[in-house]
Amino acid sequence: MGDPNDLCAFLDDAWRHLQRGVADSRSPARYPAFATVAAGGTPEVRTVALRGASRSQSMLQVHTDIATSKVVALQHSPKAAFLVWLPRADLQIRITTTVDILTGSDIDQHWDRIPEGSRVSYGTHPTPGSLISDAYAYEKPSDRERFAVLSCSILFIDLVQLGVRHRRAGFSHENDWSGKWLAP
Repeated sequence: MGDPNDLCAFLDDAWRHLQRGVADSRSPARYPAFATVAAGGTPEVRTVALRGASRSQSMLQVHTDIATSKVVALQHSPKAAFLVWLPRADLQIRITTTVDILTGSDIDQHWDRIPEGSRVSYGTHPTPGSLISDAYAYEKPSDRERFAVLSCSILFIDLVQLGVRHRRAGFSHENDWSGKWLAP
């Protein structure tokens, strides 16, 4: 590790992990927790697969079935948070975002890159979360109309690195990603 007071290097390291999560399915950053708030105010969190991470656009992307509770929650309140834990680096990455739900022909290129066998994740019948009569009383047809991309514009990144002396910093879009040290 270089200079522990180098905020830029701390943020660079976090982005390297996020981008590795998109490229490497074995990376712990591939499957972050994704939190939303339901219309009734109940927090909801689930694991998602990170499909895009663009530092230049301050954007993360997730694919989803449009009929899921996370989409309903985002339609009510378009804010979400990601949580990534990287055990080897002892690094926690928390990211606050606003989310646009993309559908239709604008996302054809995303659908085209999904392997045929994985497309069954979009179209479960009955819809995800519905009551069913037994464990396997559902079908998983591929349904392009149920596919959506969650385009998550990053507002704030909070990094905590554990060690003999913990480090914590916050980085805000409003401040052009200049960081500030925070008490861990």
